[in-house]
Formats: sequence, structure tokens, C-alpha cells
Amino acid sequence: MSTNEAEGRAPLRYDDQYILMVRDLKKYFPIKGGMVSRVVGHVKAVDGVTFNLKRGTTMGLVGESGCGKTTTGRTILRLYGEKTDGDVLFNGKEVYDFTPKEMRDARTKMQIIFQDPFSSLSPRLPVGEIIGEAVREHKLVSKSEFDDYIDKVMDDCGLQPFHKDRYPHEFSGGQRQRICIARALALNPEFVVCDEPVSALDVSIQAQIINLLNELQEQHSLTYLFISHDLSVVEHISDTVGVMYLGSLVEYGEKADIFRNPLHPYTKALFSAIPVPDPNAKMNRIVLEGSIPSPANPPTGCKFHTRCAQCTQRCKEEAPRQVEVEKDHYVVCHLYD
Repeated sequence: MSTNEAEGRAPLRYDDQYILMVRDLKKYFPIKGGMVSRVVGHVKAVDGVTFNLKRGTTMGLVGESGCGKTTTGRTILRLYGEKTDGDVLFNGKEVYDFTPKEMRDARTKMQIIFQDPFSSLSPRLPVGEIIGEAVREHKLVSKSEFDDYIDKVMDDCGLQPFHKDRYPHEFSGGQRQRICIARALALNPEFVVCDEPVSALDVSIQAQIINLLNELQEQHSLTYLFISHDLSVVEHISDTVGVMYLGSLVEYGEKADIFRNPLHPYTKALFSAIPVPDPNAKMNRIVLEGSIPSPANPPTGCKFHTRCAQCTQRCKEEAPRQVEVEKDHYVVCHLYD
């Protein structure tokens, strides 16, 4: 029995223009304490995230460190065991209802590029084996075509065939990230979670990797969920943008709308921190007071009210709902309700 049936909730209606549909996704991690290690609370890492992702597009997911961006991506890919609640539809099918065989098949269609290229690559395997290991496991190509296939994938990602016999420690940071991209691309995926893939790289190398991701998206009709805290990178690569705060999506919409007209006070504060390449330009920096509350004990009402200059009594008592302020531009704030 699915989660919707068990709770009497209406099933999420599938729209085939979207490769991924996420509704009210939650992922809580237990906090254990005491002599018998019983559960004394939960860390609400992802707490009610809702969005749709169109095929062949890129959604940027931004927010402060610890807001739940990475956990959202990994929960969608079912890398953390079971979800706590919500729906994740991939090509119209609930990911958490897949049988083991269906999940194994889906692994080739859903891939992830990790933030740290060095720690995500096995130091004991040569690059050719790292890229080809899953290809061989899923039997995507015949043995006679295997070497040529790996060479082509490496070439697409800016790597040379002679790199196959080298080990990860022999490469630079940018080359290691290209290896991670090649490993994901080798399975011919439809959807890729890019978990801050350029944050550990130099600025010049970041540009090369971003351009590579754009080229691969055009060639292979890929769909990206691009997780980052660098707003300039998100603006360059994304079609839609979601802003997260303390496990929840506070604003979501088309990139042009979000950057032209940020609505949520938290989004405005984030955007005010974007550096302007003009020494004479006056920046209206919005400085947030206080620190981020604990996801194990989030504030009542609006989670952002403890740091919001426009907070009202209603914000402290009542959780805001998602409001469509303009076409396809959603915000979770009492100021617009």
C-alpha cells in the first residue's frame, strides 16, 4: 500500500511535461539518547518541500549551509533509506514504491555528482574502472564495445583515453570532477543531481565545468537539480530556482522572476550579498540578525520569523502557506497571503 493510500491522501496527479514531481517531501533523522538509546527527538532536515522539474531543464536549489539542500537531493534519489513523508514521482512513478528490481533499473536513469570529487572516487581503482564499473554491472554495452564506449564518454567529458590507467590522486581537482561527471554520464541517465559540483574548484575551473555541464545537457537532453550556495553560478546555469531555509522551500519560480523580483525576506537578504563588480556601486546589504535555529527544534509559525525584520505576531503563531504571487512564482510568506 502506498503512503497516499495509507493516509487517505489524494494521489499526486502526474503531468508528463515534468520528469520529477515532489510534493510535501519530509526526511527526519532520529536523535537518540539515554541509557537505552531511545529516540528523544528528530532532526527535521527536509520538512515539506514541493516542486516540479521540467524535462531537459535545470533547477537551482540555493540556501545557507545546513538548510537541507543536499539531503533533499539524496532523499529524492532514495539514498537515505525511507522518506518520512511526501511524494517523489520520477517519470510518473513513486520512487519509494519501486521494487528492488525497479529501483536497480532506475539507478541508471537517476545519477548524482558529489561535492568533493576526491572523496567520492575510490583511490584503489584506475579511472577507466571507476567510470566503467557500473556500466559493466548493469550490462549497458557488450564486452566488445566496452572500451570504445568508455573512451567516448571520457572524450565527451574532456578526458583522454590514456587517463584510463591512472588513479584519482594523479589528477587535478577539475579533472577529478570531470571523472565524476563521466561516471554519472556513462549510465546514460535522464536526471542528475549536481550536489555543489564546483564549490571545491578554482573560479576558472568552475567556468569550465559549468560549460561542460551545459554542453552535456544539450547533447544528451539531461535534466539537472543543481545544488549550490553560489548565486552567480545558479543564475548562469538554471532555468528555475528554489530557495531553501531550515528544511523548507520558501520561494520557487522561474530564474528571471526570482532574480528580477525576489519576494521572500530571506531571498532578498541572500541576493543582497551578491558582489557587484563595480567599486563605485552602493550595495544595500541586508544583514540578518541572529543565527539559524536548530532543525531539531524549529520555531513555531514561520521558521524565518526569528531573523525577519518584517515579522508580525501572525508569523510567530501561524505557519504560512505557499502562495502563487505571479504565474509560476511561489512564495511561502504571510506578507503575500
